[in-house]
Amino acid sequence: MAALLSAFTPIWTLTAIGYAVGRSDLLGDRAEAVLGRFVFHVAMPAALFAMVSGARPASFANPSMVAFAAGTALVCGLGFLAAGRLFGRGTADRAIGGMASGYVNSANLGIPVAVQVLGDASFVAQVILFQVLLVSPVILTLLDAGTGVGTGPGSRRRVAVRRMLTMPVRNPIIMASLLGLAVSALGLRLPHALAHSFDLLGAAAVPTALITLGFSLNARPSADGSAKAVPNAVPGAGAWRTGRAEVVVTVALKTLLQPLIAFVVGGPLLGLPERQLLAVVVCSALPTAQNAFLYAQQYGRDTRVARDAVVASTVVSMATLSLATWALGTTGS
Repeated sequence: MAALLSAFTPIWTLTAIGYAVGRSDLLGDRAEAVLGRFVFHVAMPAALFAMVSGARPASFANPSMVAFAAGTALVCGLGFLAAGRLFGRGTADRAIGGMASGYVNSANLGIPVAVQVLGDASFVAQVILFQVLLVSPVILTLLDAGTGVGTGPGSRRRVAVRRMLTMPVRNPIIMASLLGLAVSALGLRLPHALAHSFDLLGAAAVPTALITLGFSLNARPSADGSAKAVPNAVPGAGAWRTGRAEVVVTVALKTLLQPLIAFVVGGPLLGLPERQLLAVVVCSALPTAQNAFLYAQQYGRDTRVARDAVVASTVVSMATLSLATWALGTTGS
């Protein structure tokens, strides 16, 4: 438990700092929007390019990744359906609901947890690549489709096709990932000074995203209007109950169902060795990544459910990670 607490402490600390800075209005009333754009358009693309360009994507073609991918796909799909069927969300907000339900915090939390619980972070690296190269593009495509505009049915179809074809150019996260993949596939190696520059810039992504998350906890509308009302909800207490119910469903899918599916697929179905099964379940039990909040903010969606899911799942996952570690018989470190 002490090892897990040590891994979670930076997340809580940076989020609390962001909350305090936002509460004090030290950086002005547009700080949340500006920091969010910096992460989405500058720091995160640099981090993804540096990571993908130095990796080998073919490494995640193994049974352990099949088990993890199965849990991720099923839970993201259920989150997408629940956001629409139960809470009346549109396509873009359903994409955020699916992401909040199944997109794990694999980088800034997954790595230290894996090192403490598993002894190494090799499987987490595969999880990061899987989410960056496969899950993120699907989520961003749905977000892009759900926020497109047009004047008529024919126009909407033309706009949708054009936006889909041009999205890799317009979306910095997908573009950075594709460029990194091209560099990796060609076997190129960046000059050390240039690679180090990307590493330095990318290192700002996670702490700045957590600071931005802390800003949003002040429950004030940001300058770009990202704190939107819950669609189809009655203002006041009813809207609050709708948002709270959506967070409960999202967190339950993320912290309980996703690791359970990964265990069933990896254990009884695939017969993974104990240590590999532990890695799959631990990574699946990680909380929602702050990327869900960041994507909601940058696409002008309701940020409250994503924000609260990140915070609540981070708290709940302390228990589920401890339970998974105990149940699968690890001794930790």
